[in-house]
Amino acid sequence: MQDIIKWLSKYQSDGVSLGIKELIHYQGKTALLNLSPRKTVQAKLAGAYLAKTKGRGMEFDEARHYQAGDDIRAIDWRVTARTGKTHTKLYREEKERPVFVLTDLSSSMQFGTQFLFKSVQAAHLSALIAWSARKRGDRIGGLVFNQHQHLECKPYTRQKAVLSLLNSMIKVQQGAQKGAQQEAQTTNQEQITLGNACARLRRLAHPGSLIFILSDFSQLDELAKQHIAQLSKHCEVIAYPISDPFEHQLPQVKMSQRVTLSDGHNRQQIVLGEKDTEMQYSNQHQVHFNNIENTLKQCKAQVIPIDAGQPLELQLDRFSGSKNR
Repeated sequence: MQDIIKWLSKYQSDGVSLGIKELIHYQGKTALLNLSPRKTVQAKLAGAYLAKTKGRGMEFDEARHYQAGDDIRAIDWRVTARTGKTHTKLYREEKERPVFVLTDLSSSMQFGTQFLFKSVQAAHLSALIAWSARKRGDRIGGLVFNQHQHLECKPYTRQKAVLSLLNSMIKVQQGAQKGAQQEAQTTNQEQITLGNACARLRRLAHPGSLIFILSDFSQLDELAKQHIAQLSKHCEVIAYPISDPFEHQLPQVKMSQRVTLSDGHNRQQIVLGEKDTEMQYSNQHQVHFNNIENTLKQCKAQVIPIDAGQPLELQLDRFSGSKNR
């Protein structure tokens, strides 16, 4: 418990709501993420990444024999004079790779039992991605949504783009936590789903983009799978399934006791302290999370599970193999 209080104090967070200070905290933690491209950059706009195609970029690649049709302005006169044969310079084109973050702050993400709400952990990771992209000079954009609203942030390179994304997450998180009152007001309105959000993201993200999807993927239906698979065809997609320790294993108690659970609509009782119940619960949820991971991999997305019950820095240290910063 003391460790949790210490970490929350470090983040200046209560683990439930969102504040700008806890998101700015990750500006100094960009070394935790490696945003180097894993796929060939396919964007059409000029940028900071070297493509495999040779063209009229700024980065010299090689000199070769002059061929009919080559630009005479690119003739390498030094190599030509040295060899006695006309040579021309080839340059490697520089491509741009915008970074997009899709952050799910819907009702199923408003849950946590040990450290942070899943939604808060998603916002922290989104902030880290945004700051890391800005440090590399990438354009950063995003789409933040809950079941009632969504906010789109167009990609820019300035710090203003990062702050816009952070403020959007704070606003959407506050909207999601209005809870029952907002639910009652929107009973007859169509709710925003993960599939809807992915469809909007497809209109925002151009080929060659790096896309991060942060969600518990409780709404990973056929529509969402279709859009994620389409995004993966032309972009690099990294999915972070975020879960709480309670969703994997029931709490350990000394004496058997019956507790009541509710999702805000339905109520259910469960018995703690019974080994058979604990085993059945653990197995069922393990199958659920395995299905999510396998489905995302079928959509050609890289999958990195994140635990809302631990500080983000400790988890990313394990992935990167680096020491705690």
